[in-house]
Amino acid sequence: MHMKVNYHTHTYRCRHAEGTDREYVEAAIAAGIKVVGFSDHAPIPFADGFVSSSRMAMDELEGYVNSIRSLQQEYKSDIRILLGYEAEYYPDEFASMIAHLEQYGYDFLILGQHYLGREQDGRAVGNCGDDQSLQDYVDQVLAGLETGKFLYLAHPDMINYQGPEENMFNALVTICQKLKELNMPVEYNLLGARDNRHYPTTTLLRAAKAVGNSIILGADAHQPHVFARKQDVDAARKLIEGYGLTIINEPLI
Repeated sequence: MHMKVNYHTHTYRCRHAEGTDREYVEAAIAAGIKVVGFSDHAPIPFADGFVSSSRMAMDELEGYVNSIRSLQQEYKSDIRILLGYEAEYYPDEFASMIAHLEQYGYDFLILGQHYLGREQDGRAVGNCGDDQSLQDYVDQVLAGLETGKFLYLAHPDMINYQGPEENMFNALVTICQKLKELNMPVEYNLLGARDNRHYPTTTLLRAAKAVGNSIILGADAHQPHVFARKQDVDAARKLIEGYGLTIINEPLI
């Protein structure tokens, strides 16, 4: 199996990825990908003036849009390129963020919840392992999904819960049920797998199996060369199919 679609692609603008936009496109073409969605971390116009160190700045938005739209036209006979964002759901900032993104237009959003509450509160989900944080994560993700703005949820199991596995399982079942209700697949995050992070988990696959979800692979590309890593896709496919789950490898939009 080779990946034919990927909606999870970052750019250098997020301060923790490498490579030019063109390099990602050409690497995707070389890997046999038919649809590549750029989804860099969306800029957020924080009302209190907070400046994030892990997403594009507001003044980079227009350049990002122009670059991806230009590549769409240049490579239209070789690959379908989509303009999107990986966006947080921060209730107080969400409407303003969407309004700014809509000024330029976009093709899709994926929800990536990296912080609980607000970013400036410092509660990174990778460092939150207690019962209350788990519940807060579920509540915030569900609220984000219910806005109707997102194509799917990135790395659903990014919360680094340290309690009993069954609590994590039940939380992920709740998220998977919402995804199924909204006809969204469950992302299996290849970045976490290739970097041996605490996600993706077999607990997520158990939950998806219990609910009856389909799976989509997310390269979560932060370097162009990862598209060539067929071994990542093969390992994920073997594991996912071992749980009797189906991988969606066709366009969602």
